[in-house]
Order: sequence, then structure tokens, then C-alpha cells
Amino acid sequence: MLRFEVSVEDLLRSRFALSPAMDLCLLLRSLAGQNRPLPRAWAARLLPTFERLRRETELDAALALHTPQSGPNFVAPPPRGLNQTWAEDLATIRATPLEAARHEFTTTATGPSAHDPRVRAVLDSTDAVTRIAEAMDQAWHELLAADWPQLRAICERDVVHRVGLIGEHGWAMTIESLHPSIAWRAGGIEIGFFPPVGNVRLAGDGLLLIPSVFVGNIAAHLEDPWPRTLVYPARGTAALWGEQATVPRPDALSALVGRARARLLLTLDAPASTSHLARSLAMTPGAVGDHLAILRGAGLLVRARSGRSVLYRRTPLGEALVAASG
Repeated sequence: MLRFEVSVEDLLRSRFALSPAMDLCLLLRSLAGQNRPLPRAWAARLLPTFERLRRETELDAALALHTPQSGPNFVAPPPRGLNQTWAEDLATIRATPLEAARHEFTTTATGPSAHDPRVRAVLDSTDAVTRIAEAMDQAWHELLAADWPQLRAICERDVVHRVGLIGEHGWAMTIESLHPSIAWRAGGIEIGFFPPVGNVRLAGDGLLLIPSVFVGNIAAHLEDPWPRTLVYPARGTAALWGEQATVPRPDALSALVGRARARLLLTLDAPASTSHLARSLAMTPGAVGDHLAILRGAGLLVRARSGRSVLYRRTPLGEALVAASG
């Protein structure tokens, strides 16, 4: 079991962030069979490109740095906030000193793949950081970049939902909502399925919380240079991963309000902006705006400003309609 000792100051300094580089690493691990298996449709679409990149780039050298329990820090640097971009991550990766990277090679590249002559030649070279960074950049653009706006929108909506929970119910319920294995007990956060790690004291630095569409359970960063971090599954990934059995079928609702508006109503299980909905559902902002206006006029949605965004949510009538449909 893992337990974070949490003080009031830690709660004040806890925050959310997104990590494009970490999600890229999780996707690569899944494609390599080291992580949660991808849905069949995703695997069929991405595996041929992944295998080609392994042949044509130094991607195998990056994969050799991953172990079943952890991955390298320099190809997944700690994010600074919710606006983190791949370009920022890539700049940090490229700026890694060779000495620091080689220290990681020594501690993480210990599996059989690290002894492959081609991989070893990359890890031992003086331009190892540059070659691995270029391979990661190509993997980003060919495997993840096209899907990232939709995946990012899912994670952003998750954060909006969690922040709303903090305001309405407090930190304890919000933390417990991240995953069934998490419990708030006696001033600390306990994660039951972890191997015996013991107590980790946050020491006033707070906890970094990162939603991800590729992590299956809870993951944690406990060592520098990362802050103490929990990575948890973002809400709304069930349909993305093909887990349709847990998603209400909108057939009856579609017959009543139309397929596009039914999708919007079902997706608004947490407040979201027009741009978030457009990215999540791969629709144009104009089309989403038109449908939202009709649903709002019918009394199924309301809207309210939150900072710079206008968030839509279902009314009690909208909730009743969705519940009756599924």
C-alpha cells in the first residue's frame, strides 16, 4: 500500500496538470505490449506505423528505457500546468544534459532490449539525447498528434469536473473519486493496490494530479525530478476505449432530439465548454453551438460563466431525459 501524508498546506499547493509526453510514453508502452492493451480499432490503426517507426528511427532506444514499474524521466519531464504542450516537452527533452541522460540509461536500461547492438549503439553515443528526442518527436506526430485535441479535451473536462467537486464537496471526496482503490483516511491518501511502499510525506509541496486517457489504474511519481504525483484515468474514456457496455445507448434519445444533440446531452455528464465538446466529439464549434442553443431553448441545458469559459450543463429535465433513455 502507498500512503501520502497530507497537511493543510499540501492541499493548498496541490494542483492539476496535463502531460503530453507522459501520455505519449504510455501509448508507446501499450503498443509495445508493456502497458494496458489498446482497443482493437486503435491497435489496428496505429501498430503498422509503430512497427515502421521502430525500424526506421531510434524508437527502440527510447522503449529500452522503460521497465514494468517505471520509465525514464528525461523523455517524460514533469509538466508545469494545464497548458503544457508537446513542443514544450520536446524542448525540455532536447535540453537534457548527456550526463543526466546516461545516469538514467544506467539505472533504467537494464532489460534484454537494452543489450540489442543497435539500441546499445544509440545509448552509448555522444548524441544519444538528440537521437532519442527526434524519435519521440516523430512518434508524436505520426501516432498521437492527430488524436491529441480530442484526448486533451477529455482530460480538460475531467479537471473541470474535479475542480467542481472540490468546491462542492471538498478535497477528501474529490481524491476518493479518482479511483476505487483510493481512500482518504486519518489525514492521508491511501492507495490499496500498490506494493508495500509505506508512507510518503508531501512536506508542504502539495500533490500533482494528472488525468490520462492511457493509464488503466493509478500510477505515481515518488522521486525527483518529479513532484509527488498521482496519474489517474480521466473520466469519459469508456467510449474512446470501446467499452460500450458501460455507456448508455442513445437510440431512443436520438429518435427524440436527433443523433448529434443526443451525443451532446450524453457527453454533458460534467460541465463543458463549446470548444471542449467540439474537440471531444470531433464536431465543428459552430455545429456544437447551434445544437447547444436548441437544447438550451428546450430547457435541457443551462450555461454559466467560469473564468474565461462558458460551461454548459444538463438541467433536471435534461438529466431525467438522459436517465429515461438509458
